[in-house]
Amino acid sequence: MSDFDDLAHLGHVEMLTNKFDESLDFFTRIYGLTISGQDETSAYLRAWDDYEFCTLKLTRSDTTGVGHIGYRAASQAALERRVAAIEASDFKVIGWNDGDLSHGRAFRFEDPFGHVFEIYFDTVKYRHGTADKPALKNNASRFHHTGAAPRRLDHLNLLSEDVTEFRRFMETCLGSKVTEMIQLDNGRIGGCWFTVNNKGYDLACTEEHGGGQGRFHHVTYAADQREDILRAADIFLENGVHIETGPHKHAIQNTFFLYVWEPAGNRVEIANAGARLILDPDWDPVVWSEADRKKGQAWGLKTIETFHTHGTPPIEK
Repeated sequence: MSDFDDLAHLGHVEMLTNKFDESLDFFTRIYGLTISGQDETSAYLRAWDDYEFCTLKLTRSDTTGVGHIGYRAASQAALERRVAAIEASDFKVIGWNDGDLSHGRAFRFEDPFGHVFEIYFDTVKYRHGTADKPALKNNASRFHHTGAAPRRLDHLNLLSEDVTEFRRFMETCLGSKVTEMIQLDNGRIGGCWFTVNNKGYDLACTEEHGGGQGRFHHVTYAADQREDILRAADIFLENGVHIETGPHKHAIQNTFFLYVWEPAGNRVEIANAGARLILDPDWDPVVWSEADRKKGQAWGLKTIETFHTHGTPPIEK
């Protein structure tokens, strides 16, 4: 088994909010996630077809951004292989924790820019009740129409001042591979899109332009079709949610996208990636040049300036 087989998928993202009640209202009533459970500091949220108890852990804080990123290992043995590789590396090790309401024992470590990751295998699978029992037993729970109602967690995007170094971290610690990337004229890598399975990507890292450290760009849930994204735009509009950019289509990864800011300022995307999978076992990363990117998104929409500068937590002026 190769390093690439050790991790099954992106499991969950912990988002920090200094407006907990407003953020929770956004993610449940407007965005359309459901609450699986709560403890003193966090709400555990999932989309209707996420099989795990939690894919978004929303945590009370005096700041915003990402608390940690969780990946599920493919097996207990795979978890131990990853831990050994991380401990043998030159990256920061935090160590084991006992998990939380959503999963068991997990191993934490940190990238060079302050983002905390954890890998776990023992997980809590969502068990539906009578009220959300699906008509089709191969769905995790009943489809619902609350808010935008995305189907599942898809990916997240982090910011770092050295994407090349972040790539080394992802390849060394998670066994990830790059599917697409941006090569800037100055020699730096402007962005990398990573996967641990056959999805096009589960994590992206783009260059930090605000001078921050360990900042968060966005988290994304997937909907089944483009029409869901257009419907979400109307729902956000009716609820006074700040729509930053879209609906439109990315050139990189072909994703049909819509970006908004939740009440605390964290960027959230709802997207439709179509049926695009990377099944080629010797896939060469698609490289986009600076000139390619200056053409804008797939249909010519220029990337809005805040997309390059806004991240959480905000930079103190």
